[in-house]
Amino acid sequence: MSASRITSLGLLGLSFVALVAALWLGPTPLADPFAADEATRTIVWEIRFPRALTAWIVGAALGVSGAALQGLLRNPLADSGVLGLSGFAALGAVLAFAFGFAVLAPAMALLFALIASIAVTALGWRARGPASLALIGVGLSSLAGGLIALALNLAPNPGALADLVNWTLGSVEARSMQDAMLAGGFLAVGAALIFVAARGLQALTLGEEAAAAIGANLPRTRFLVVLGAAACTGGATAVAGIIGFVGIAAPHLVRALAGHDPARLLLPSALAGGALLVCADIAVRLLPTDTELKLGVAAALIGGPVFALIAARLAARGGDA
Repeated sequence: MSASRITSLGLLGLSFVALVAALWLGPTPLADPFAADEATRTIVWEIRFPRALTAWIVGAALGVSGAALQGLLRNPLADSGVLGLSGFAALGAVLAFAFGFAVLAPAMALLFALIASIAVTALGWRARGPASLALIGVGLSSLAGGLIALALNLAPNPGALADLVNWTLGSVEARSMQDAMLAGGFLAVGAALIFVAARGLQALTLGEEAAAAIGANLPRTRFLVVLGAAACTGGATAVAGIIGFVGIAAPHLVRALAGHDPARLLLPSALAGGALLVCADIAVRLLPTDTELKLGVAAALIGGPVFALIAARLAARGGDA
């Protein structure tokens, strides 16, 4: 059995343990989460399970999209933020909050992530090399940041800014099974597109010219990966807000166990991202604070040091990805 399969089985078990632990653990202690009384059933199956499942799906979506983009750009620091997908998803939600249409924020986040993916693929269709695609993403991220600032400056509904701040911090609090199904649907679509491109990602490890020489369809691979990452990122952002660093941290955490082949890294990264975010959500629920720490903040506290560690290792190796 390959290292990636062994790693995937281990992470699948870890995900199961984390989801079960999420039923037990929380601000209200439960002796038996499977008790038949009405109060326990409500807490477990209407509050804790949908929340934990949503966290796992969001983490899996960010993990698989991060692994795919790192393989595409051949850079372990890449994630959906590099190509502007997260920035445009944030822009969509900001517009909804700022102009009094908060109920449309999830749909707007998803729509704008898809718009960014179309822009990236259209502008980068003939791009040669990962650097061109990354530069296009940086430009789109800068544009999204400027438009967000403009929207906040012109917002006729300043009272919505508090909701906007809460959304930008990221959370799966009070999520329902409908939220989990929404994110899960887009994860299924996005992951399917990414896995179809797996062979192209594998060929890219040889370099652009060598991959093309052995018959890899690089424009098709870029299109599938970017569109798949947009679906995963948009769905995750639509239900949980902005949660950073998972897309960077999850592939890095499993790379030593599953290997460096980007095709074999996709599934372990998804499972690692899901387990990581469920564990982070359990932690924020158990912290003895008056106000619950937002999940995006916890993810940043975990992912930030990982990001710094990867960057330091790259610098030590002379910047090679």
